[in-house]
Amino acid sequence: MEKRKTKKEIVKMLLRDNKLAEQDEEELLNLLFDQPISIDVDKQEESKMTRGDRIADKVSAIAGSWTFILLFLVFLIGWIVLNTVILVDGKKIDPYPFILLNLLLSCIAAIQAPIIMMSQNRQAEKDSLRNQNDYRTDLKSELILEALHDQMTEIIKNQKKIMKQLGESGDSDEGK
Repeated sequence: MEKRKTKKEIVKMLLRDNKLAEQDEEELLNLLFDQPISIDVDKQEESKMTRGDRIADKVSAIAGSWTFILLFLVFLIGWIVLNTVILVDGKKIDPYPFILLNLLLSCIAAIQAPIIMMSQNRQAEKDSLRNQNDYRTDLKSELILEALHDQMTEIIKNQKKIMKQLGESGDSDEGK
C-alpha cells in the first residue's frame, strides 16, 4: 500500500514549483497551519492609499464612465457649433480647423492617460494580492479536506472493525 503524505509534505510538494526561499516556505507552512490566512485585500490596500492614489481612482472612475463620454461629446459639439454657426467671423474663439480645441484635447489626453495608468497599476497590484490570498486559502482548504478524508477513512475502518466484532459476538451467542 502506498504511504500517505503528511500535510507538510503536501505543502512542500505544492510549493516546489513556486521557487520560494526556504525561509518563505517555512513562514507559509506556519501560516497555513497555525493562523487564519484570509485577508481583506481592499481594506489592506485602502489603508496604504495616498491622496494622489485616491484622486487617480476618482479621475479614472469619472473618465471611464458613459456620463463623461456623453458630456464630453456635448461639449465638443457645442464648441463646434459655437465656432461655426453662432459666433460671427470677427468674434470666433477658434475658427474652423479648431486648433485650440485640438490643443485642449491633446492636453486632456496627456494628463488623463498617466492618471488612468496609475489607477490601473494599483488595481493590478490588488489583483495580484487577491490571487496570492486565493492560493493560500485554496491550499489550506485542500489540506483541511485531506485531513478530513484521512479521518473519515479511519472512522470507516474502525466502524468496519466494530461491525465485524459485533457480528462475531452475535454468532457466538447464537451457538449457546
